[in-house]
Amino acid sequence: MEKGFILSALNEDDIFWFQTFGRMQNISEGHVLIQEGNLLDTFYIVLVGALEVLLSSQSDRQIAQLGSGQVLGEMSLVDSRPSAATVRALEDSIVLSVPQRMLSEKLQQDEGFAARFYRAVAMFLSSRLRSTFVQFGYSEESA
Repeated sequence: MEKGFILSALNEDDIFWFQTFGRMQNISEGHVLIQEGNLLDTFYIVLVGALEVLLSSQSDRQIAQLGSGQVLGEMSLVDSRPSAATVRALEDSIVLSVPQRMLSEKLQQDEGFAARFYRAVAMFLSSRLRSTFVQFGYSEESA
């Protein structure tokens, strides 16, 4: 997936909303941002750096790497279940964090924003799933 994909799918007003209600966080290398099994109340956009997605249930097996423009917390936002994986910084990184409560309110109040946001998240998840299939050898692209 190209860098900045999520942000490129939103318009200027949407990005302004994220800038207004989001908070930039510096994440140190090795810091665990999301712990598998915990409830998550924040949606994140990676602005700078690299993070890894790990499955603790499989001895911290890395299943994905995330970089600039990619998101975290989208699954918990959609289904309100605990985190399915642990996310740890591979290097010093910067994320934009937005409380899920505020994002949910915006999604309910602004249909245009909601349509653009959910489309971007769906495309992101589709791309992530395709990458996972390739990584584990379940796709013709891996041949």
